[in-house]
Amino acid sequence: MSLTASLDDSSVIAAPGEETAVPLRILNSGSTVEEYRFEVVGACAAWSTVEPAALSLYPGDSRTVSLVLRPPRDSTVPAGETPFGVRVVPTSEQGDTVVPEGRVTVPPFTETTAELVPRGSNGAWRGSHQIAVDNRGNAPATVRLETRSGTDRARISFGSDTLRIEPGRAAFGKVRIRPAKRLWRGTPVAHPFQVVATAEVTKGQDPAAPVVLDGSYQQDPILPRWLPRALITAAVLLIALVGLWYALLRPAVKSAAREAITPEAVRSAAAADRSRTQDPDQDTPAGTGSGADGSSSGAGSGANGGAAQPSLSPGDGTSAGTSDGAGAAAPTSAQVQVRDAVGGGASTSTALQVPAGHTFQLTDIVVQNPQGDAGTLVVSSGRDTPVLRLALENFRDSDYHFVTPILVPARGKVTMTVNCRKVGKPVNAPTPSRCAESLFLGGTMRTNATGASDGTN
Repeated sequence: MSLTASLDDSSVIAAPGEETAVPLRILNSGSTVEEYRFEVVGACAAWSTVEPAALSLYPGDSRTVSLVLRPPRDSTVPAGETPFGVRVVPTSEQGDTVVPEGRVTVPPFTETTAELVPRGSNGAWRGSHQIAVDNRGNAPATVRLETRSGTDRARISFGSDTLRIEPGRAAFGKVRIRPAKRLWRGTPVAHPFQVVATAEVTKGQDPAAPVVLDGSYQQDPILPRWLPRALITAAVLLIALVGLWYALLRPAVKSAAREAITPEAVRSAAAADRSRTQDPDQDTPAGTGSGADGSSSGAGSGANGGAAQPSLSPGDGTSAGTSDGAGAAAPTSAQVQVRDAVGGGASTSTALQVPAGHTFQLTDIVVQNPQGDAGTLVVSSGRDTPVLRLALENFRDSDYHFVTPILVPARGKVTMTVNCRKVGKPVNAPTPSRCAESLFLGGTMRTNATGASDGTN
């Protein structure tokens, strides 16, 4: 090999923002004139150069070039030790390349900036700010936050009084200002204050100058200035409305009421009062004569407007139309319970049988499956006409109401049929032996036009 290259110092310290030169000695031990080029390799290549960049030597000659290190003073170059190398390449014999190696140490430095956002705040109860601290150094920084209040009439606190910031990053801290006393009304009060951000430095570093930020908080009154005027205006308006009522509207209302009391209105009210206070026993003879004469019974019932009839029991087949006239109606209800065992045929029971000379208007049905049985339930009316077909497993309690009544003719029946497939099990109770369902129905029992003669014969 016809080339020898060596660094005078293989370990060097390069301060950020400064220039450091390291001598590099080159010896041409060959027999011809040679030109050499220099290349810096490693993480520090971006901020390192060799001066001069090329060198020609006669055989046996030697010269010294300088490796110049210029680390920038910012967060892009982290503090610590970094290896590097200088590649020396002969122009004619590139295979005889020599790479002397060394280590460069970049010492840490601390530089922080801060900003208070916003600079001023206002409010009746408190003020809120944020302090943004940037670490422009090349090592992690710990920043302590302190406050200096311009007066003793406000208390200042931080969300956290210490911030840990990585190089090239920013951190935010919350600043809260609370007044010592509440201001209900009056002129707003200003509370100036200062926030001091001080970065801690390691041993051997120069102390960092603290960053002082000025801010202010304006304490507004709790009750706004316009509130008294608004209350006075509202009171005046209310008084004006009351005066308008007593002066204009109330006499007009009384006058309209007097004009509405006319002789015709008085006579109409007196006639209505006499009809309400008339003795109801006067209509009894017309109703009781239906046994002897069916036509007179119908006239008496029409005059009464429909006398109340007793509720019919399930299966009652007696005449209910002999004491009232044609068209009389009475609310009627009935209920029945059907039990059916698993297997075999279905079980059917009659809930209500319509007497002769009457028509039952079915309007309400309530079916209950308290055990949670499984099977089918059919409610029928008239000549076994199905009204409802239900699956027991789909409900426990279900009710149905009809706007248009279902008509059950004279001597017709309302029945419920249960076909049990599986007996349910009530909660916290033994399993029953049979299915058990209940039916409740309601409606109106109305007397037919020929019901009086049917009931007496």
